[in-house]
Amino acid sequence: MLSFARAFSLAALLAGALAPPAHAQGVTREVTAGRLDAALPKLDALAAKAVADGQVPGLAIVVVHRDKVVFLKGYGRREAGKPGAVDADTVFQLASFSKPITATVVAALVGEKVLDWDSTVASLDPSIQLKEPYPSQQVTVRDLLAHRSGLPGDAGNELEALGYDRATILRRLRLVPPSSSFRAGYSYSNFGFTAGAVAAAAPTGKPWEEVAREKLYAPLGMASTSSRHADFLAHENRAELHIGGPGHWAATLTRAPDAQSPAGGVSSSARDLARWMRLELAGGMFEGRRVIAPAALDATHQPLMPRGTHPVTGAASFYGLGWNVEFGRHGLSWGHAGAFSMGARTLVTLYPDADIGIVVLANAFPTGVPEGLGDAFFDLVFDGAMEKDWMEPWSALFAGMFGPAVEAARERLTPPADALPAAPLKAYVGRYANAYVGAAQVRVAGEGLELRLGPDGQARFPLTHVSRDLFSFIPAAELPDMPSAVSFALGADGKAAAVTIEDLDGFGLGTLERVERE
Repeated sequence: MLSFARAFSLAALLAGALAPPAHAQGVTREVTAGRLDAALPKLDALAAKAVADGQVPGLAIVVVHRDKVVFLKGYGRREAGKPGAVDADTVFQLASFSKPITATVVAALVGEKVLDWDSTVASLDPSIQLKEPYPSQQVTVRDLLAHRSGLPGDAGNELEALGYDRATILRRLRLVPPSSSFRAGYSYSNFGFTAGAVAAAAPTGKPWEEVAREKLYAPLGMASTSSRHADFLAHENRAELHIGGPGHWAATLTRAPDAQSPAGGVSSSARDLARWMRLELAGGMFEGRRVIAPAALDATHQPLMPRGTHPVTGAASFYGLGWNVEFGRHGLSWGHAGAFSMGARTLVTLYPDADIGIVVLANAFPTGVPEGLGDAFFDLVFDGAMEKDWMEPWSALFAGMFGPAVEAARERLTPPADALPAAPLKAYVGRYANAYVGAAQVRVAGEGLELRLGPDGQARFPLTHVSRDLFSFIPAAELPDMPSAVSFALGADGKAAAVTIEDLDGFGLGTLERVERE
């Protein structure tokens, strides 16, 4: 069963795990002026066609080569059905594409000797702890940014979806059982990554968002870039999030990712991101100035953790510090993608040996357009021809991401013909709590029940009866056809003594005991 946390973040998680396909190993390729000049008009045509065909409402693309911007353009609309056009300065939410940017900020701190990559989190911010004593004392910034702390990937995502703030979520991570032994397994964790960045910023005495501005955005002149959602909303020229699919795109949802800002909360424009790509490809230099120490930045690009089999090609790939590191058909690449299942898709891919990179920003999910355009472009610049239409396998992968889980959930939680009646509603009404989820309330709403979760019960969900003491609810607005279970355990007095919320039970922490009878 796909959990609330996974419905909320699976797009971002998979995007972080996806990277350009890999074939030949150890290849170094040169980008000739002729190939580049021939490739750029074809990239332009492919992007324009993707928007004209309705595959995405809007796109922004930038290509840099040898420290110069060689392509910068927007396509389509910031919001479907409205006149505002996407251009080079349209600000997009980057989702997990935020991670390599965050790694650059931490590299700046490491270069200034504010900390070392192997500084322990306990020495930087003792409030951040894992469940077991040894990892809590030994886990480093490097461990957390490489997703090798043992923290399960979804930990904290479900709490963010309920409205809890960053401090609360990070404090509750200490309750989550590890998914692997310390440093023994790779588990892509938004809040583990966030914990590493927050710890790195702690010696400055400043919030992460201000550190990111001071150490990266301001020095590079990235005036439209921020790690605060309020700053994104302040831009009139911003891309809205879209769901629904080709022919049905609609900007109906919002995503405020401040709690996990280092992992998924950066917003930026194609023009700004060109400056950051130039810094990365130049080893920390920007327009003749040393911005980041080369050794500190180089550490982010080293392959540290194997990530398993690539979902499109079957190739092996690795994670560095905020970067996917691939040895693929065109040689060494650094990349990362981002996605919100509420409507964002983004991609960066750099080939350092060829001194070239691309960013593709899209305002919709699900879509494989960013990967399709990126793969097509690099085929063109390195080989002179596209190996295949890459948008087809990528779009198919994303389009089918939730289908089987939705079907299984609906089949399991559709009331059967012989459904047993529920107990009187008052048997379930009351307050429940545990240390991880916090408080929950079950209230009568109309002729049924309502589940209230999060701070002050702000996340509210109608419950649908399935059979006897089993109910269901829809935890994710972007997946309105995907129910999840809520089951009550009645005591000897005929009233519920506990409730288990399946979408919050991924780590065995979804059972809440009654704390007040009503």
